[in-house]
Amino acid sequence: MTTGTAYLLVDVAGTDCALPRRAVREILPLPRLWRPPGAPGTLAGFLNLAGSAVPVLDLGVLFGLGRPATARQALYRHLVLLKGEAPLALMVDRVADVVRVEAGQVRPVADDTTLNGCVAAEIQLAERLVHGLAVDRILLAEERDRVAAQTRDAQARLAEWAA
Repeated sequence: MTTGTAYLLVDVAGTDCALPRRAVREILPLPRLWRPPGAPGTLAGFLNLAGSAVPVLDLGVLFGLGRPATARQALYRHLVLLKGEAPLALMVDRVADVVRVEAGQVRPVADDTTLNGCVAAEIQLAERLVHGLAVDRILLAEERDRVAAQTRDAQARLAEWAA
């Protein structure tokens, strides 16, 4: 019987990160996104997923690790669609693997050591440390409110084009 917690390993601008597998709905190749004028660089755009506007956050930009991707760079990136009431997708450079991690390999990180406590743990995988992300703390409350408002606007725009 397999024990431990499953994590999705991702590359964010050359930084190894892990997302709890239970928080992930699916992984998608990067589709065409549409981006409203004046959107912050962190918001890569919106994905039209079966008529629903899903905001896509560029984690590299959000974490201050890189600049928004050019169309050519973004071509090989992945989207991690998260589970939850409000749809949200994270753009990462690459999804590397799914691994099971035993409790002894995970060391909690104090909430006050990273912005909003978005890095919840350090995960020891062989010779490297991986940042275990808390998906509910990736955005600040104000940022979540702004993304929600832009998502409502994007959904209204999609509705205008519905038959």
